Amino acid sequence: MSKEIFEALKENIEAIPQTDVKEPKMPIAVYVQEAYELYHWSKEDQEKLKAVGLKYFEEFTQRIDALSYAQSVWINNRFSKGPAQQEWDKRRKQAKDLKNELVHAFRFAFHEKPLLLNKVKGIKKGTSKADMIQDLSDLSSLGRANLSLLSAINFDESKLDQAANEATELSFLLAKARKEEKEKSNLKTMRDKAYIYLKELVDEVYRTGKFVFSNNDNKRKGYYSRYFN
Repeated sequence: MSKEIFEALKENIEAIPQTDVKEPKMPIAVYVQEAYELYHWSKEDQEKLKAVGLKYFEEFTQRIDALSYAQSVWINNRFSKGPAQQEWDKRRKQAKDLKNELVHAFRFAFHEKPLLLNKVKGIKKGTSKADMIQDLSDLSSLGRANLSLLSAINFDESKLDQAANEATELSFLLAKARKEEKEKSNLKTMRDKAYIYLKELVDEVYRTGKFVFSNNDNKRKGYYSRYFN
């Protein structure tokens, strides 16, 4: 099966330097199909091709299957969200609402304190995920430091604890979500390396076939990519 074939070649695929990895210049499905067609076209010529230096012909179909598997794994995970990312999406609005609630209350409570209002303004500026987590933590600390002003407007002090707890929990959650994204990126890198691993052999078969059959138009025509020609 393709998975077993991929695992057998995985060490060689992983060993390809990142500097050698390039984006495919044609859709992978098309490339895989052309590779299969090239294999069948060149199969009966393999001894002639090997005689002038072609190597690894016996790996041809294995490398094709490895790329096909790596492509499928990446596509199946490309647009999916892991558990941490799904949980983040659920809690993001709740955290944003809490932040806005605190900012609203602080602005009212600190209306005669320009320095505190500037701090609130500075906290509110951030828009990234990490900013929102830090904002909740900062707002909780700022509120704790000015409880007398908040008590004067009958502010619910437990909101400060809630903000601090949310900041801690969301920080761990974001770390997990980013790990999931990194793993997804690794799948893309592995797909690209599997492509290069196959391309190295395909390019060599094309090059060798054109040389061996330089005086045979009917045979040589099979050693060109139809996609690019």
